[in-house]
Amino acid sequence: MKKLTILATALFAIMMTLNGCMGKTQPVPFDNGDSLDAEALKDPTVYGICGQETAMNTLQLINDLGDTIVFDISEANETGKVLGGLQAGERLVVVPGSQEGVAAMVINQGALLGDWVMPNPLDGSSEMGFSIKEGGIAEGIEQSSLSYKTWKLVKGQLEFYCIREGGGDQEEYNMYDIISLGPDSLVLKDADDTYRYGRLQEHKLDSDIKLEDVSEDDYRI
Repeated sequence: MKKLTILATALFAIMMTLNGCMGKTQPVPFDNGDSLDAEALKDPTVYGICGQETAMNTLQLINDLGDTIVFDISEANETGKVLGGLQAGERLVVVPGSQEGVAAMVINQGALLGDWVMPNPLDGSSEMGFSIKEGGIAEGIEQSSLSYKTWKLVKGQLEFYCIREGGGDQEEYNMYDIISLGPDSLVLKDADDTYRYGRLQEHKLDSDIKLEDVSEDDYRI
């Protein structure tokens, strides 16, 4: 009988505890730190349009949310990290520096677009390279074994997603540092080499032979 009384008392205590918890919000477990690691891996790059108030050492950026952000770009200018030039209305990519409001790198995204080639390292008699297009589309130029698919900028680096054709069509993600970007020149660097590209030019046939004007004497027998 005593055992039944103890059991009934324990069940009553459990029921009272459960009833006391009903309708109350349960506390959220403390963050174990994994989310902090995930935040650190996020790309801090800011995308937007160059504003009218941009000056030599100050960049006005209207980001994709419509907010206006002002960056100090004096350090980026000194280190040659303002790539492709600045002009109001052009789309820019900004990599923030360690200090708030300071840009470590600015890339003119529009200046990257186009066809870029360099001499073929195998013979030097032909050109090879890639085409960077709107919407993240990339295509190879005279690349027989490597098929370019997409491109994007990741923390200031240029990334290509490619397929190595033959032998299983192996996927490749190739990352490059952008060393310089001009109207007709692009210099990229990976862990092993530096690559110097120029814009693909339309080759025109030139001839030193000048044709004489046709006269009536040319048709006389």
